[in-house]
Amino acid sequence: MPLEGDHAGDVGIETAEGFVCKYDVVDGAIKPAEDIFEGGVQFFLSEVADGDRALAERLTRKNMSALPHWQANPFALLEGERSTDEEFGAAMMKL
Repeated sequence: MPLEGDHAGDVGIETAEGFVCKYDVVDGAIKPAEDIFEGGVQFFLSEVADGDRALAERLTRKNMSALPHWQANPFALLEGERSTDEEFGAAMMKL
C-alpha cells in the first residue's frame, strides 16, 4: 500500500526501492509476491469490489504496479489487465 496519510507508520522494512508495508513482511523479509497479490485481491474484494474478483484483481494490479518495489521486481500476476484511473479512483473513494 502507499505508505502515506493514515498508513505512514505502517513501514515493515526498507529496501533499495523504498519502504515496504508491514503487512507484506514476515520475519524481516518480504512475503512471496503471489501471497501479497492475493492479500490485495482479498482486501479489495471485501472493501470495494462487492465480490467481483476480476475487479479486485485489476485494482490490485493497478495498486501494486504503482509501487517502486514491484516496478523493480515484477512478477507474472502483475501482467494482467489493470483498472483504469477512473475505476481505481472510484474504488479508493469507497475506502
